[in-house]
Amino acid sequence: MALAGRLMALHERLLAHYGPLHWWPAESLFQVVIGAVLTQNTAWSNVEKAFANLRAAAVLDRASMSALPVEDLKALIRPSGTFRIKARQLHALLDWLGDDWEGRLRHGSLEQTRTSLLAVHGIGEETADAILLYAAGRPTFVIDAYTRRILTRVGVRPLTGTYSGYRRLFMDHLPPDPALFNEYHAQFVQLGKDHCRAAPVCTGCPLKAVCETGTMEAGPR
Repeated sequence: MALAGRLMALHERLLAHYGPLHWWPAESLFQVVIGAVLTQNTAWSNVEKAFANLRAAAVLDRASMSALPVEDLKALIRPSGTFRIKARQLHALLDWLGDDWEGRLRHGSLEQTRTSLLAVHGIGEETADAILLYAAGRPTFVIDAYTRRILTRVGVRPLTGTYSGYRRLFMDHLPPDPALFNEYHAQFVQLGKDHCRAAPVCTGCPLKAVCETGTMEAGPR
């Protein structure tokens, strides 16, 4: 099967199993932007604690958070871990976004905006793509540890094992549809949590029949 067809077949199997997931877990688009930074190297439950602090302090908007002294921001986001680093990242990101932050993310070509966003202190490719896809609704695919693990186990491998290599699998072979990319990535996150863990739980996995790892598990020992 051609790669485009194979990728769509994986998506369709996951959609049949999980149904629409309507991801990302945030109350507003601005929270998606902030959450993309806060969720680095931590569980979402810790991000929710940081959001609760920010909400209580009434700084969950760009102007208020940007005006907040960095020491105060550190204290509020402390539950998310590495809070000193993340506070500096957030201030740099807020400065880059400016007052018209939605326009900043949505205007211009995708790759030009992405390149500019990647130049912001502390913003890596996964964070940039999460902001552009989930907050700005732009067709860029988010590559995370779940995506790499699942693709490797089902036998879909890029030419290079870099972030860019994995991203190009989706960007070059699927329609540039943010709704598709949103749902597909959400499915991979859910599958990674349910089955495709570091130690795979293949029983009941919706991709088991088309997965090299799952097939090996089912075969003779």
